[in-house]
Amino acid sequence: MEINDQKITEAIEKALKGDQIAFNTLLNTYWNQVYGFQLKRLKDEYEAEEITIQTFSKAFDKLATYDPKYAFSTWLITISKNLQIDKSRKKNSQPEIDRRNLASEQLKKIPDSAPTAEDKLITEQNLAELLLMIKQLKPHYQEVINLRYFQEKSYNEIAALMDESLSNVKVKLLRAKNLLAALIKSKREG
Repeated sequence: MEINDQKITEAIEKALKGDQIAFNTLLNTYWNQVYGFQLKRLKDEYEAEEITIQTFSKAFDKLATYDPKYAFSTWLITISKNLQIDKSRKKNSQPEIDRRNLASEQLKKIPDSAPTAEDKLITEQNLAELLLMIKQLKPHYQEVINLRYFQEKSYNEIAALMDESLSNVKVKLLRAKNLLAALIKSKREG
């Protein structure tokens, strides 16, 4: 569902300036739409989630190329569809090529300087409760949370350990924090 065009335009402008909250807003607003699109195509939750993460990663890297004449959701779905087609072609034609090293210098940094609302919620939890909630997340989200917050690894270290691109790690961490914050809110309200 497309939210107010003005709010999206503002979020895009702020994200272009490196505002973490704006990236989070865009991710939260469009995640379900992109994920739902991929889930219908692939019929596999894990694959749909991976393509969705890659979609946001690429979109955040290429945000300056977005043309506001078109709906932001249309742009995201187009990126997502193209990624899925490319992945299918590669899978069918040859072994995947590791392009992370080629692209790593070109990756746009998504700063994580100011604590978000999700960060504040997470830090307010007692450790035992927090660990139980983390165990409710999917394994790849548990892993990225563990590496970042418990092992205090940098984004680059996490990318190397998980054998993923830096931007994929950042999007995965954003998504993991959002899911964890939702679990915390639901426990507080329930």
